[in-house]
Amino acid sequence: MMRTTALVVAAIAALGSAAPAAAGTGVPITMPEPSGHHAVGTVDLHLVDRRPDPWRPADRREVMVTVTYPAHRSDAARAPWMSSGVAAAVDVEAAKPEQLGVPSGSVDWGSARRHARTGAPVLGRWPVVLFSPGFGSPRELNAGITDDLAGRGYVVVSLSHTHESLAVEFPGGRVVLPSVDPGDPALVTTALEARVADTRFVLDELERVARGHNPDAEGDPLPRGLGRALDLSRVGVFGHSYGGFTAGEAMVRDRRFDAGINVDGAMAHGTGPGEVVTRGLDRPFMLVGADFLDPATGTWTEHSHRTPEFDPTWAQFWSNQRGWKRDLHFDRGTHYGFTDLQFAVPQMGGVITPDKRREVVGEIDATRSLAAQHDYFAAFFDLHLKGRDGGLFRGDSPRHPDVRFIG
Repeated sequence: MMRTTALVVAAIAALGSAAPAAAGTGVPITMPEPSGHHAVGTVDLHLVDRRPDPWRPADRREVMVTVTYPAHRSDAARAPWMSSGVAAAVDVEAAKPEQLGVPSGSVDWGSARRHARTGAPVLGRWPVVLFSPGFGSPRELNAGITDDLAGRGYVVVSLSHTHESLAVEFPGGRVVLPSVDPGDPALVTTALEARVADTRFVLDELERVARGHNPDAEGDPLPRGLGRALDLSRVGVFGHSYGGFTAGEAMVRDRRFDAGINVDGAMAHGTGPGEVVTRGLDRPFMLVGADFLDPATGTWTEHSHRTPEFDPTWAQFWSNQRGWKRDLHFDRGTHYGFTDLQFAVPQMGGVITPDKRREVVGEIDATRSLAAQHDYFAAFFDLHLKGRDGGLFRGDSPRHPDVRFIG
C-alpha cells in the first residue's frame, strides 16, 4: 500500500479520532489457524542501530520486529493481529477508494487475535527466516504467512521499515507514520538501501541473541530458550512486493543469507534495476507471481519471467541467475492475495464491493491459495535450509490446481 503526504496527515488525525471505531464496532476478522505441527509463540523486539536514520539523520535508526517461533504449549495470551495505532492507520488507508474502499470503522481491524502466544517458551532449535513487507506496508499484514511458517519449524522474524511503513508502533504507544513520497525516485532508492541495511542489522542482532544478549531497547525479557533456538548457520529471507526485491538485494550484499523468495515484487528502484537483477545469485532464489487485473478492461496479465513487457526485471534476473531457481505462478491470484487480505477480504461480506474484492484478491479460491502459499514457502525453505525434499518442486502438484511452474 503506497501513500501520499495527504494520507499521512489524515492518518495522524485518525490516530486521535478513529481508533475507537476500529475496535469492536465493525466486521470482525478471524485469523486462520497455522497448518504446521507446532504451537507458535511470538515476541516483539525494539531494536536500535548505531547508524543514523536515513529519514531523520539526527536520530539513530530504530526497527520494530516480530519474532515468531515453534513453542511449547502454553496458556499465554494470544497476540493481537495489530496494535491499536496500526489498526487505526489501516482503517484510514482501507477507506481510500484506490485501496479497499470500505468505510472507516466498518471493519474491526483491532480485535483480531493471532494463534501465536505472546512470550511462550521456545521449543527446539530451528533455521531462521527474515521477512520484509511491501513498500509502505506494515509487517502486521503478513502475520498469517509468518505464523504459519513458524509452526512448520522456523524462527521467523518480520520487520517494519520505520518512516516508510504505514504505521510502526513502538513500546509505550508511540506511533511513527510514513514520510516517504513513493513518487520520488531518489526516495524510493533510499528506501531500498534502508530496507537492506535494516535486514542485515536485524540479522546482526539475532547473532547477539544467540550469544546470550538481549538487544531489546527496553530490556523486556526474551522468551525462554530463544537464543538457543536460533540456528544461524541456516538463514533464509523472503518478502512481498518491494520486500521481495529487498530479499534479493540482501542476498547480493550479505552471504549469510542462504536462500530467498521474491513474492510478486518488481526488482527495480528509482534509478534502475537492482544488483540482484544484473548480477544474479549463486544461491537458491524463487520468484512467486500472480496476475494483474486491469479494472478498466477486465484483462489479466501474468507476472512471470516470460512477460518482460510487464516486468523486465524478472526476465533479466532469470537469465542471470546462476543458482537454483523456480518461477511459481498463482493463476487468477493478485498482488495483495499474498498478504493477510487474502483471508480478510472474503470475510468482509457486503462491506466491500464484488468488483473491489476481485481487484484486490482476484478470482482464486482463498482457502486453496493460502494452502498453496503455506506449502510452497515451507517446502522451499525445507529444501534449501533443512535439506528435505518433499517433492513439490518436481512438477505441478494436483494438490494445488491453481498453481503452476513457469520455469
